[in-house]
Amino acid sequence: MKTITQLSWIRDLTGSISCLKNKKFPCKSLKLGTIIIACTFMITILGCANHLVAANQNILAVSNQMPTIKLTTPKDQSLRNYLGLQEKTSFSVEEIKCEILIIEIFSMYCPHCQKDAPTINKLYELIESDDKVAGRVKLIGIGTGNSAFEIDIFKKKYKIPFPLFADADFAIHEDLGNVRTPYFIGICNQSKMKNRIFFSQLAGFNGAEKFLDKVLERANCK
Repeated sequence: MKTITQLSWIRDLTGSISCLKNKKFPCKSLKLGTIIIACTFMITILGCANHLVAANQNILAVSNQMPTIKLTTPKDQSLRNYLGLQEKTSFSVEEIKCEILIIEIFSMYCPHCQKDAPTINKLYELIESDDKVAGRVKLIGIGTGNSAFEIDIFKKKYKIPFPLFADADFAIHEDLGNVRTPYFIGICNQSKMKNRIFFSQLAGFNGAEKFLDKVLERANCK
């Protein structure tokens, strides 16, 4: 019975995707729940990194100023301490106390983001365990199209130790040029170079050590 139910669900999902893709409305034979799942599935696949499709990197080009981003201040005191923030409703990215800020634009539904999560955790651990880097370099993630509830699920499932922020209405994603996920941005966050982008990369996260070395090599934030 379970197998039959699973096959039925897959058949409905496939039919929903086909119906939506070919704009054959109304889809009378399909359940609303299945259509919603199909929509989510299609958005997820389109939103994830595809190396055959170039991301819009104009806004996030190296040497550009990072667009102003407002985020909700974490309720967790330890995360506020990590970011160097006071207890308030919201803050801008340039308020984070660090020399170098690494931002990952991700989605909890993106398979690449899920696969890379343990390696991103390793990156955080490398930063925090190195006395020459800890405090100078901070790491955050912004979940495009993800609600606070979805962010919490992703954080718990993959045991993410660094701060994650919701972008449920895609407002931040749009400000950043609607880049695909995962997308990595490195910005200088102090002195004359404050808020300047020095690193901008779609996917290609091939190991925490190599990635951190690349970021530190390209950073010139004095």
